[in-house]
Amino acid sequence: MQAAASGREGGAGIDWLTALALAVAALAAVPILAVGGNIFAGGTGETWAHLADTVLPEYVANTVKLIAGVSVGVIFGGVATAWLTVMHDFPGRRIFQWALILPLAMPAYVMAYAYTDLLQFVGPVQTWLRESFGWQKGDYWFPDVRSVGGAIVMFVFVLYPYVYMLARTAFLERASGMLEVSRTFGYGPWASFFKVSLPLARPAVAAGAALALMETLADYGTVSYFAVQTFTTGIYRAWFSLGDRIAAAQLSAALLGFVIVVLLLERTSRGRARFHDTTGRNRPFPGRRLRGFKAAAAVAVCAAPMLIGFLIPAGVLLRLALGEEGAQFGERFVHLARNSFTLAAVTATLAVGLAVLLAYAARMNRGRLPRLLNRVVGLGYAVPGSVIAVGVLIPVTRLDNWLGGVFETVFGSHPGLLLTGGIAALIYAYLVRFLAVALHSVEASLGKITPSMDDAARILGCGRGATLKRVHIPLLRGSLLTAGLLVFVDVMKELPATLVMRPFDFDTLATQTYTLAADERLAEASVAALAIVAVGLLPLIVLSRQIASSRR
Repeated sequence: MQAAASGREGGAGIDWLTALALAVAALAAVPILAVGGNIFAGGTGETWAHLADTVLPEYVANTVKLIAGVSVGVIFGGVATAWLTVMHDFPGRRIFQWALILPLAMPAYVMAYAYTDLLQFVGPVQTWLRESFGWQKGDYWFPDVRSVGGAIVMFVFVLYPYVYMLARTAFLERASGMLEVSRTFGYGPWASFFKVSLPLARPAVAAGAALALMETLADYGTVSYFAVQTFTTGIYRAWFSLGDRIAAAQLSAALLGFVIVVLLLERTSRGRARFHDTTGRNRPFPGRRLRGFKAAAAVAVCAAPMLIGFLIPAGVLLRLALGEEGAQFGERFVHLARNSFTLAAVTATLAVGLAVLLAYAARMNRGRLPRLLNRVVGLGYAVPGSVIAVGVLIPVTRLDNWLGGVFETVFGSHPGLLLTGGIAALIYAYLVRFLAVALHSVEASLGKITPSMDDAARILGCGRGATLKRVHIPLLRGSLLTAGLLVFVDVMKELPATLVMRPFDFDTLATQTYTLAADERLAEASVAALAIVAVGLLPLIVLSRQIASSRR
């Protein structure tokens, strides 16, 4: 046993597993380095001066407004619903516990299309108001959904589940102990919340808010459709309208700066605070029974985000899809679905395989390098898709041109764009963006397998490959499927990188939804949008089961 253990610990150097992990991490870092390398590049004086004089201040102002509005909204909505479902008992509580995460299946840009159809001047809501009260245009005021405020509302009701899930877990872990301490000091329900529960849950709340803000900064479909000028719309305009890749890279670097600020604020909010449950008394917490007006208020608070964030937009899309204009289930839909499923399946398969490689390299090598490489790969999820797209296109386009020149020299003919002309570069961008999703899932599950199993396998004569195949993979099967499913759904919903990098005449469900909605053909876009939502429900079904059984 001692010899086996020493063999496992002896790989602190650069072995073949670590070398492969180093190569994967280097490829994941290339897009970020490409963006950073163009910050001070020359040749963009006129373009950058034009952007700085015209739209750059608006980009900054709108981005700050989105960050401020979304952070307040998701924290309030996520914490309030988590506190109610954990610490109180009221009608429908068991349903709300899992149903409150359903808005995660609704991409923000899909929700924006649904509410535009519902609330626009010719939509059913305003039409009903005019017919009911005899109003004409100009007789009444109605909020414009296609505005910065409208975008904030869309993001809040789609992204609050990030805070809800993490805050709920934090409340559950300390529910019984918190209540006992609060009662000992004579605190009532409100004092217990503000003085005990919320401070202990602060790291979880900050982490959930950071995730929501990163998704907000990465969005393109919602802000573009609402005509809200942000860095993501500027990147797309600089690349395609102005044809200036360096200006696009510099805007990408500015957007990346906002992401870094969000991450630093999240880390600073935690400081050195660490909270551990040392009581060992994890009894089930029944919840404070609410009756009458308080029960009705709790139901309303929990029902509102679920209705606004999922049920109403899903109903609008279904109404449009079942109408005559929305009958788009023909050959075109099948072609789009095949493209989307191909990209998602290939990316998910590669992501799971690479995640196993990275996690296994860190397990087999006790040095710091493999773990550092995994952290580098994990940064990709914090980078917006538009930034990654620009970072991938700059070096890959150069590689494409070089390969074409070599091929023409050797064989006498130019093969065209081998990487950017197909889906290879797009899949590369997806992997940079979403490999962290699979890696975190695999790392968490692999860490639960006791190292003694590795030692036992080596005693029985199994090498690293045989140990992985015979011991770890069977134990990780469920986690690998979950990781693949999460990546699959993320790729299905991804819009910015797909819009920038998709090959000519190659559309997916996401790009088709955006294109039709941009042309105000919302009924035709509804079918593709519903397909994206339906696929997004798959991992939420698994997650909701875990939440339903998470109470001790």
